[in-house]
Amino acid sequence: MLKNYYFTSHEITPFTMAVIAEHDVKGDQITRVLEEDAEYVLDGTPTKIIDDACRFFGASLKGRQDGTKDISGITHKAPISIDPSSGMYFFPTTSPSSSKCSWIAHSHIDKVNRSGNHQTEMLFKNGRKVIIDISYGSMLNQLQRTAQFRYLLDNRIRFLHQHLSADMVAEPSTSVLGQ
Repeated sequence: MLKNYYFTSHEITPFTMAVIAEHDVKGDQITRVLEEDAEYVLDGTPTKIIDDACRFFGASLKGRQDGTKDISGITHKAPISIDPSSGMYFFPTTSPSSSKCSWIAHSHIDKVNRSGNHQTEMLFKNGRKVIIDISYGSMLNQLQRTAQFRYLLDNRIRFLHQHLSADMVAEPSTSVLGQ
């Protein structure tokens, strides 16, 4: 198993379980990326890494947050879909503008437990446990809000797929291409 490997960049994938804010021994901001079978340490903040992942799929974090607001009405600590087709729904543990903000993949969480003062123990589906700086109540709220948003967006996508026939798929127009 890969553990504690240091990279300068990394793509968020459906195997990403969490993007956790930490500081190195010098006090510089770093991010620990937990995958199902690996762990990476990256420079920078988790929110920057999440924004980069959103941009990889054609949107910005701000655009994804605006979409969440339009679909569900959630405005603060909004969950996002980095890519709904692959089930990548993440939620922040604090305001995304905070250097303490970590991002958690909704689909990888198996169970959450109280753990000390304003901390929550998360058990992922692969058996890995981590302690996150978020109160148990806030964690439950974020899980519920993410589930609500996911339900609403997935229903929209499912509705479109059911009501669009194969001949309605957009193709380049020959007149636009000058032919």
